Amino acid sequence: MKIHEYQGKELLKKFGVTVPRGIPAFSVEEAVAAAEKLGGPVWVVKAQIHAGGRGKGGGVKVAKSLDEVRTLAGQILGMQLVTHQTGPEGQKVRRLYIEEGADIQKEYYLSVVTDRATQKVAFIASSEGGMDIEEVAHSTPEKIVTVQIDPLQGFTRADGEKLAQGVAMPADSVDQFIDVCQKLYTCYMETDASLVEINPLNRDGKGNIVALDAKFNFDSNALFRHPEIVAYRDLDEEDPAEVEASKFDLAYIQLDGNIGCLVNGAGLAMATMDTIKLFGGEPANFLDVGGGATAEKVTEAFKIMLRNDGVKAILVNIFGGIMRCDVIAEGVIAACKAVNLSVPLVVRMKGTNEEKGKQMLAASGLPIISADTMAEAATAVVAAAK
Repeated sequence: MKIHEYQGKELLKKFGVTVPRGIPAFSVEEAVAAAEKLGGPVWVVKAQIHAGGRGKGGGVKVAKSLDEVRTLAGQILGMQLVTHQTGPEGQKVRRLYIEEGADIQKEYYLSVVTDRATQKVAFIASSEGGMDIEEVAHSTPEKIVTVQIDPLQGFTRADGEKLAQGVAMPADSVDQFIDVCQKLYTCYMETDASLVEINPLNRDGKGNIVALDAKFNFDSNALFRHPEIVAYRDLDEEDPAEVEASKFDLAYIQLDGNIGCLVNGAGLAMATMDTIKLFGGEPANFLDVGGGATAEKVTEAFKIMLRNDGVKAILVNIFGGIMRCDVIAEGVIAACKAVNLSVPLVVRMKGTNEEKGKQMLAASGLPIISADTMAEAATAVVAAAK
C-alpha cells in the first residue's frame, strides 16, 4: 500500500523528523486558504499522486503570491499528470499539498528498504538528491552509499557515521543527520513499511536537516496491525479492478495482454503467465484465487477479468492441493453461467478430485476446452485468443 506525500510527512513528523509546514487541499479555494494560513512570501503547490517524478511532469510549482497559488492550483488540480512512474496514461490529480517555501542549500537522497538477500534493513543514501536516484545509480554509482542494519541490533551511531561520511555531510550537521536516520529507522520498523524514501533531504543555510519529500510503501500483510495507516488509503489512486478484487481476497493485477488468467497460488500464477508468453501470447492479468477459493470467489474473479474489454480468452490453471478441483469446477460452471461467458475458456486441472472436476466440466454442456498439460493449455488459449 502507498500513501501520499503529505500523509508520509505526517508520519515523519510523528516520529520526530523535521518537515516543512504544509496543508493538504482538495480545491482551488482550499489551496488559497492554506497559503493564507501558512503565511510567508513563497509557497510550493504540489500535486498529490502515488508516483514519483511529479516535478518533471509539471506537478510541483512555486508560487510567490496568493494569485499565483490560485492560478497554479487551478492548473494542477484535475490535470492528468504524466511521470516516468505513471506510464503514458498518467494519473489524475485530485489532491494538492500547499507547503511553505524552503531554504534549499544542499539536497541529499535517503531511503530505507528491506534487503531480502541479506535479511537486513538497507539504508541507501546519496549526496545527489533531488533527482532520479536511478539515473545517479546508472551514471555515478560511486555517489551512492548503502549501509546494512541488522534488525536484531538496530541502528547504531556507527551506522549513521558511515552514512554521513558517504554523503560528505558537513561536520556541523552530522549529529542532526544521524538523529534523522535513527528516527527514520524507528518509523520504518514500527509502521511495517517496505520503503521509506526522502528525496530530497535538505540541508538549509543554518545546517538544519529537513525532509522536503516523503514516499512510503507498506507491507500489506501487516496492515491489520495499523488501522491508522489503512485510513490513509486513497482508492482513487488504485486500479478499480484491483480494489474490487481485494474485497474478495483475490490477488489481482491488470496487465496489457488479451489472455485472462485464473490460477491458485502465486508461484503457479507466475509460471502460467510465463508459459503463455513462451507460446506467443500475452497475459491480461495476474490473478491468484488462493488456496481457499469458493464458487463465489471464482465467479467474482471471472467478473473482474471480463471487465477488461481486451480479454479475448481465459485460461484457468488449477493445482488441487488444499484447493479441490471439483470446487473450482463448480465455481467455473457457476461463473460461466453468471457472466454469460462469451470468450473461449481453457481449463487445466491437476490434483485433488481432478477426475471429478473434469467430469463436472464435461457434463456442464459449456464450450470449455480441456487441457492436460501447461503446454497444451497455453497452446490452446493462445490459438483461441487469436
